[in-house]
Amino acid sequence: MTDRTFAPAADGREEVRPEGPLEVDPPETAREEVLVLDFGGQYSQLIARRIRECGVYAELLPHDTELDAVRERRPAALVLSGGPASVYSDGAPALRRELLDLGIPVLGICYGMQAMVLRLGGRVEGAEAGEFGRTSLTLAGDGGRLLEGLPAEQQCWMSHRDTVFEAPAGFTALAASPGSPVAACEDPERGLYGIQFHPEVVHTPYGQRVLERFLREIAGCAGSWSPASVIDEQIARIRAQVGDAGVICGLSGGVDSATAAVLVHRAIGDQLTCVLVDHGLMRKNEAQQVVAAMRGLGVNLVHVDAGERFLSRLAGVDEPERKRKIIGEEFIRTFEDEAAKLADVGFLVQGTLYSDVIESGGDGRTADTIKSHHNVGGLPSELGFDLVEPLRMLFKDEVRAVAGELGLPDRVVWRQPFPGPGLAIRIVGGEVNADRLEALREADAILQEEVRAAGLYRDLWQSFCVLPVVRSVGVQGDGRTYAYPIVIRAVTSQDAMTADWARLPYDLLERVSNRIINEVAHVNRVALDISSKPPATIEWE
Repeated sequence: MTDRTFAPAADGREEVRPEGPLEVDPPETAREEVLVLDFGGQYSQLIARRIRECGVYAELLPHDTELDAVRERRPAALVLSGGPASVYSDGAPALRRELLDLGIPVLGICYGMQAMVLRLGGRVEGAEAGEFGRTSLTLAGDGGRLLEGLPAEQQCWMSHRDTVFEAPAGFTALAASPGSPVAACEDPERGLYGIQFHPEVVHTPYGQRVLERFLREIAGCAGSWSPASVIDEQIARIRAQVGDAGVICGLSGGVDSATAAVLVHRAIGDQLTCVLVDHGLMRKNEAQQVVAAMRGLGVNLVHVDAGERFLSRLAGVDEPERKRKIIGEEFIRTFEDEAAKLADVGFLVQGTLYSDVIESGGDGRTADTIKSHHNVGGLPSELGFDLVEPLRMLFKDEVRAVAGELGLPDRVVWRQPFPGPGLAIRIVGGEVNADRLEALREADAILQEEVRAAGLYRDLWQSFCVLPVVRSVGVQGDGRTYAYPIVIRAVTSQDAMTADWARLPYDLLERVSNRIINEVAHVNRVALDISSKPPATIEWE
């Protein structure tokens, strides 16, 4: 389809962020892995993801992780991430020389390269002009061991103001750019490699080849890891953790909690009971689809129809934060009521992802503030259960792969992210009531149906409708109307920390608008939100 145009989006998320430090416990079973040491770069998560795409397990750790903790992991290689600081400024994260003497290959990227060069006696200085964005890269000779076989002239993605002017003794310069005399260098004898550009972003066309060469040919990694390979490992871990105790899981309707639940069920069977608190704020037929999927896989499921309970609490409330808090509190109380009916429950399943773990602590020590409207499904520690988090070391796309291996239906596997308080936060500027919920739910169902029919559903991170509680004049039939607008929001992203508005085809937008106005009561106008994140957020509240 010629008019399917989506701009690439950077890495990130907009989901639950549990508090707590980034753990650095060794994996339960020996496996080939690479450690990415984070110096604060905006693409640090993406480096770990790209390494995993090469079939090598990778974890992101703070740059100052204890040396003994690094040694105990016995990594096949280290990767030093980028970062926002200048390596020569006061308080800049420093690279410890001992990391370069572990006898394993090390790849420094951007700041990581500069920190390596500075530590080993090379020259790093501020350049007259920085390099930000697409940049021309020229290889020196054959490109050395790291860049051999790549085009002599190529594009790459730069993001730096400081520059390496001289490589340390023993290093060979491999490439240059207009603003970087040494844009890549290596010392194969010591297994040390550095690149100023970012190989992990899509704007560096040969970046993945650089990572693959480093991992396979330099670090000697076999590349046998896959997301599905964690299933057997996690089953054994879950059984060892819970023993004969009862386990409970709060389902949200999303792929994360569903996958966690099915994985735990695969491990312990009927010891698990899942609870779906249906607050009446879900998308059309979503609760029924979740119930059918889970029961179809033999999972014990309690479906709590609590729509009236939630609506009565929301009556007359139009302030966004009060809505979120009411829904969150009522969710917990409802879940507690169901948990109290079960005997011998000692564990709670959570669909925590690796992005949650990383983002909860930033550098591993300072937790970010949790946005309440993203965290309704995050049940509090006061419930008294120990946590079972089988997806804790997986990214979102990897969870989908595991979900497919476990037999979850595609409609659940590929379901777009949905906020815990559901449609309540998409009714903006007024109270949530049955009529507004019905209008929004039907409009959203039309949008989803048409997006799926156009074959675009999986290309979008999220697509949904918003109902602002304002009215405008329209003309339908022979009379004037005074009704609500519906706003269409569709974005592309990888993990939702940044997102771009999706360039949906005009004919698709026309069909959606016509159907919503013709088929949904109390609506006479459809608008399109073309804001990116930042400066906007994906959700309106």
